[in-house]
Amino acid sequence: GPARPGTKRLPRAIVVGVKKGGTRAVLEFIRVHPEVRALGTEPHFFDRNYHRGLEWYRSLMPRTLDSQITVEKTPSYFVTKEAPRRIFNMSRDTKLIVVVRNPVTRAISDYTQTLSKKPDIPTFEGLTFRNRSLGLVDTSWNAIRIGMYAVHLESWLQYFPLSQIHFVSGEKLITDPAGEMGKVQDFLGIKRVITDKHFYFNKTKGFPCLKKSESSSLPRCLGKSKGRTHVQIDPEVIEQLRDFYRPYNIKFYETVGQDFRWE
Repeated sequence: GPARPGTKRLPRAIVVGVKKGGTRAVLEFIRVHPEVRALGTEPHFFDRNYHRGLEWYRSLMPRTLDSQITVEKTPSYFVTKEAPRRIFNMSRDTKLIVVVRNPVTRAISDYTQTLSKKPDIPTFEGLTFRNRSLGLVDTSWNAIRIGMYAVHLESWLQYFPLSQIHFVSGEKLITDPAGEMGKVQDFLGIKRVITDKHFYFNKTKGFPCLKKSESSSLPRCLGKSKGRTHVQIDPEVIEQLRDFYRPYNIKFYETVGQDFRWE
């Protein structure tokens, strides 16, 4: 067939995190923009596939015109020690997008997802604490560790200025998708094309959907696994986790200059 126009380029923006924060929604929403081309799958280049080299990474990317921005998302980058340095070595101008949400809700969502794949894992409570009566939280459990945003952010700030990192509120992405996506478009330096008229609220799923997707004029909702009902957790466990995360949240708010109101 005829050669498709455009060139495969390394991404100028990467959604680096966080898992269960709303990264898929951000990717699906931003790719509606005519100036954005996004890779649909997670390439996991800067964590698992780095040995394959930059040319392999580039080969995965969609073709773009000079006026378009290439975007990819792999939420595990945010918690990968080597990722900031590796991305910096690719391009120190890379724009980074981090979608964050209340770390307690995020952990429960993460556990719910794992449970749907491995029904025989221990209880949420059992995995959360090293010692429940002493309130000792097991920070080696990934579902807990990911939500310690202030800790992970330090690694990124060794390589990138805050001005190159944009934080999306996972909560506001649900209540005001157009507002949050407006800020993302500003951050990427593109016109605010994605607005209120692109969204409708799906009551069954409990989150916004696109009226039209990038590839068709039909409504586009995220897959079945999104908007899953969370496992019921003992309110006392939630309280203990809130206490655990509070100092990390406050430090995160102070560092990024933004209050996400998770308290």
